[in-house]
Amino acid sequence: MKKFILKKDEPVKRPEDYSIAYRELLNERQVEAVFHDNGPALVVAGAGTGKTRTLVHRVARLVESGVNPSNILLLAFTRRAAREMLNRASNILDERCKQVQGGTFHFYCSMLLHRYADAIGYPANFTIIDTSDSREVIQFVRTQLDLHKKKKRFPNKNTLLNIISTAKNKNLDIRMVLQEEHPQFLEEEEKIFQVADAYQAYKEKNFVMDFDDLLINTRELLSKNNDIRIKVASANKYVMVDEFQDTNKLQADLTKLFSSVHDNIMAVGDDAQSIYSFRGADHQNILEFPKRFQGSKVIKLEENYRSTPEILQVANNLLKQASFKFDKELYSNNQGGNLPALVQSSSEHDQSRFISQIVLQLREKGLRLNEIAVLFRNGRDSFDLEVELNRNNIPFVKYGGQKFTEAAHIKDVLAHVRVLVNPMDTIAWNRVLMLLDGIGPKTAQELFEWIRLAKNPYQLDLSDTTSQSYIDQLKELSKLLVDIKKNDHSIPKVIELITDYYKIFCKKRYDDYPKRIKDLEAFINVSESFDSLPKMLEELALDPITATAVDTQQKTKEEAPLVLSTIHSAKGLEWKHVIIIQCLDGIIPSSYSVEDEKQLDEELRLLYVAVTRAEDMLYFSYPVLAQSAYGDYFTQPSRFLKKMNEDLVEEWKLVEEDRQKQLPEGEENNLQEPGS
Repeated sequence: MKKFILKKDEPVKRPEDYSIAYRELLNERQVEAVFHDNGPALVVAGAGTGKTRTLVHRVARLVESGVNPSNILLLAFTRRAAREMLNRASNILDERCKQVQGGTFHFYCSMLLHRYADAIGYPANFTIIDTSDSREVIQFVRTQLDLHKKKKRFPNKNTLLNIISTAKNKNLDIRMVLQEEHPQFLEEEEKIFQVADAYQAYKEKNFVMDFDDLLINTRELLSKNNDIRIKVASANKYVMVDEFQDTNKLQADLTKLFSSVHDNIMAVGDDAQSIYSFRGADHQNILEFPKRFQGSKVIKLEENYRSTPEILQVANNLLKQASFKFDKELYSNNQGGNLPALVQSSSEHDQSRFISQIVLQLREKGLRLNEIAVLFRNGRDSFDLEVELNRNNIPFVKYGGQKFTEAAHIKDVLAHVRVLVNPMDTIAWNRVLMLLDGIGPKTAQELFEWIRLAKNPYQLDLSDTTSQSYIDQLKELSKLLVDIKKNDHSIPKVIELITDYYKIFCKKRYDDYPKRIKDLEAFINVSESFDSLPKMLEELALDPITATAVDTQQKTKEEAPLVLSTIHSAKGLEWKHVIIIQCLDGIIPSSYSVEDEKQLDEELRLLYVAVTRAEDMLYFSYPVLAQSAYGDYFTQPSRFLKKMNEDLVEEWKLVEEDRQKQLPEGEENNLQEPGS
């Protein structure tokens, strides 16, 4: 008789069996999420409840329990966020955590598409085009179709790209997008379809993909190639997705595909912070997660570590007003503070005066300027305030500027890199050639037709279309490109060579060229962190650098500035004092949302995000009188604030200094002791 020896089952590890003191470092619900093992789970993490801390400890726990780090996939909405989480996990445990696959959906999809390019009919060296490049392609095909000459109004390149991208991200037909968002162009539906088809054909012919293609092509790759799907999903023993409330339809589908073998998917997010529908984010993704992933465990994180109980009471009041939500109530063991202030001013200018003066008073009390933020719905809402801050010499920075890699001078240099990586990249060639005097769109197109068939596409001075008027410039360009292709230069050396060549064009084109040249010099240093030109192009397209010398000028070196920010740009950040301005009906909520319950809910969530940025003190501010092209008019405070009684917010009365002496005895001026 044969015997088969059954091994003893491994005992289930308890938190006490690990080297990390989980029960001391985390609260009960966080521990529950960290020790969730197999099967799908949704962690509904309210604002300030330690969402990132929970994810970081789960990564460390999985690695310590013996899971191969390369079998863990962590998807975040920026590569920096993913890197920071893995670094924190490494600090908690050890360097193994850095071997976890971490990045954005676009980055991970790009990696898969490069690996399996043959399966979708692309070469492995395809390049990624950014949004501004996509607009230029749209303009090119629009012109090719003679649609730029139409007598009737036809969508411009920005609108066309928005229509096409929205259709892809929301998984809608173009006609549906036109009906919902651009009804004025419905009669041009057929022509818009032609542009969309021509745009797609252009990308496929030139072996380029835009950001939407990365998601769409990956979904197609995994949906149509079962062997590849199984291979990819088998390697992903555990999948974690951060900020799941910000995913679109495509990303929700990809989440399912990436985890389709082991089904160990954990999504973390806050339905109450879903504020990016204009980018294609679908609030339903997080609400429907338990239905999409059968047997899901839902874990709610409700203990807030950021704000005072008084601020959280206001946040909870906003949550109660929402129609589509998970029920949760934030609470805190933090020390109590003051009631949030409701500040009514007579005009927008008086609102600006109030903010300038209270900021100065808070600074006198020891608060640093960068510990205070002024938040608003739209960029234009702070214009008057910016003038007043300048008048009072209060340094400030406004969040949301041009990204480094979207600056024209950086894109010019990157265009040279792109043609070196992919000589079939028409857009990049067009940008490179059009720098030269005497070369316009027609000549650039003729040169590109020669490049397509040339033995050495970089020997441009041998082109049969070459004119004496620009032959010397072509020789210089050819010399640069041939030299780089022939010699094994380091990445910084390649950027230095291109930059030295490009400086003459920079000086000709821009009045502020000294600042732009500083950017180019900084770019040489930045390039040291990349291993190859293709990798550099890919990472800069997927994870742009944010600041440039051109658009970032700190007004004083001695003091970090006050923060002005749109609410969308402030998500994920926090300050000790937060002032929300222009809290008016028609602004928040916007006038476009009031007839649509779903849109109105998103406006409510937007205000919730603003409220939960505050740690110690919160101010709502609005003017009674506003101006329009038709004259002054009386405003209405935001409908979301009307449901807050005196137990939640305290009204502040603004009184002019000359009138203060006339106040009845005992009546206080709150401005004397802000935040006291």
